[in-house]
Amino acid sequence: MTIEQRYKEKVDTIYQGGQEKYHDQNEAKGKRFVRQRLSLLLDDGLETEDGLFANSEAEGLPADGVVCGTGKINGKTVCVMANDSTVKAGSWGARTVEKIIRIQETAEKLAVPMLYLVDSAGARITDQVEMFPGRRGAGRIFHNQVKLSGKIPQVCILFGPSAAGGAYIPAFCDLVIMVEGNASMYLGSPRMAQMVIGENVSLEEMGGASMHCSVSGCGDILAKDELEAIDHAREYISYVPQSYKEQVSMAEPVLPKDLPKTIEDIIPENQNTPFNMYDLLDRLIDDNSFFEIKKLFAPELITGFARLNGRTIGIIANQPKAKGGVLFHDSADKAARFITLCDAYHIPLLFLADIPGFMIGTKVERAGIIRHGAKMISAMAQATVPKISVIVRKAYGAGLYAMAGPAFDPDCCLALPQAQIAVMGPEAAVNAVYANKIAELEPGERNAFIAEKRDEYKQNIDVYRLASELVIDGVVNGNDLRDELTKRFALYATKDVVFTDRKHPVYPV
Repeated sequence: MTIEQRYKEKVDTIYQGGQEKYHDQNEAKGKRFVRQRLSLLLDDGLETEDGLFANSEAEGLPADGVVCGTGKINGKTVCVMANDSTVKAGSWGARTVEKIIRIQETAEKLAVPMLYLVDSAGARITDQVEMFPGRRGAGRIFHNQVKLSGKIPQVCILFGPSAAGGAYIPAFCDLVIMVEGNASMYLGSPRMAQMVIGENVSLEEMGGASMHCSVSGCGDILAKDELEAIDHAREYISYVPQSYKEQVSMAEPVLPKDLPKTIEDIIPENQNTPFNMYDLLDRLIDDNSFFEIKKLFAPELITGFARLNGRTIGIIANQPKAKGGVLFHDSADKAARFITLCDAYHIPLLFLADIPGFMIGTKVERAGIIRHGAKMISAMAQATVPKISVIVRKAYGAGLYAMAGPAFDPDCCLALPQAQIAVMGPEAAVNAVYANKIAELEPGERNAFIAEKRDEYKQNIDVYRLASELVIDGVVNGNDLRDELTKRFALYATKDVVFTDRKHPVYPV
C-alpha cells in the first residue's frame, strides 16, 4: 500500500464515522450524520478541521467521536464542535475533551462565535481517569464557556441527548435550540432516577425538548426537526456580532407588515381589556424580522431580537393576553437573561410596557419572586446599551421599575396617549383608600361614589400631567412610534457610559 493509499483509506474511514447500523438507527429517528449537519449549518462546509486523526489508531473511534473546526455562517467565521453519535453514542473520551477545549481556545483567539452541536451520551466511564478530573479534563470545557460568556456568542444546537455533566454545555450557552422528539438534557437519566430516588419517569418528562422549552426554561427554541434547528442557528448569528468588540451590522431597512388597522386602532381604551402585543410588534418592526427567544416559556413576557429600519434591537414586551402581562418569577428570570445577552453584545433595548405589576400571593412569594424580580431589575439597571422605555397602556407599581422606568436611566421614557403610570390601577387604589367609606355608604350610593373617585384618580395620573412634571420625556401617537424610535435609536448609537466602578456586583440569585 502506497503512502497516498494509506492516507486515503484512513481519511475515508474517519469520514464514515461509526458502524452502518448506528447510521441506520439515527436515520430511523430523523437524525442526520454529524458531517451532514455541518454541511447544512455552514455556508460551504468545514473550511478547516482539527484533530481529524484523534484516536484513529484505536478500533471504532474515528476522530474520537467529535468533529471540530471552522467554517462560515452568512459569511461570518465561526468555530464548531459536533458530536458524532454513531461513535459510542457521541460519548466523551480523553481526546474528545482535548479537541473541544482546543476549539474553544481557537474561538477565543479568533474572537468568533462558538457553536456546539450536541448529541452525546456523556462521559465514557472506561476513560474517566484520563478525561474527567484533571486540569484539562471535562471540567475545563465549562470553565472555558464561563470565560467566553459575553466575549463571543455561544450557541448550542441539541440534536440528541446532553447527559449528566455534559448538560452544562447548553446551560452555559447564550442560545439553546432543541430538536423536538430527539433532544434532551438531564443530570440523571430516568434509569438513574428510578434506582437512586425511586422515581419512575419518562425521558421526555425528565429532560425532553418540549419540557425544557416550556417548563424549566433551559431551552430557548423548540425546533420541529433538524433542518429548522439549523435554520434558527444560522438566523441567530445574523443578529449578533462576531464578538463583544464589534457592533451588529445594519441590515437593509424593511417596512412593517401592511395591515389594515393601525397601532392606535388595536389598543383597547379600557386598561384591563387584553390585546395581543404581537399585533403591535407587527406594526412597529421591520417585516419578518422578529427572532423570538423562549416563546414557550413564561409567555406573559415577550423577548426577542428584531430590526427597526434595519437596526438590530432587543425587545422586552409585556403580553396582556397571557396572565394579563403580570410578571412572575419565571418571566423575571427570562427578562434578566435576555437583557444581559443584549447588553453583552451592544444590542439596544426597547421596553414595551403594559404591566399591572409583579404577581402577589403565597405561591409566588415561596417561589422567590422578590429574589427573581431583583435579577431583572439588576440586569436592566446595569445595561449600558441604548435603552428606550415606552408605556403602551399602563405601568403600575414595581412593574414600572422592571420595565426601565424613569428612575433607571433609560435614554428616554415615552408614553402613548392612553398610558397611565401609577402605584396601582384606579380600581385597586380606590378600594385601598376608601374601603371603609364605601362600606358605610348605602348600596345605591356606592357605584356613583366609586366612579367619581376613580375619575379623580385617573386625572391625577393623566399622561399629560406626567409629561408636564417631566416624569416622562414625551407623549407619542402610536402611529408615529416607529419613526420616533428609529430617530432616537440612531441618535443614541454613540452612547458610551460605564455603569459604575467596581469589580462586580453581588448578584441577586
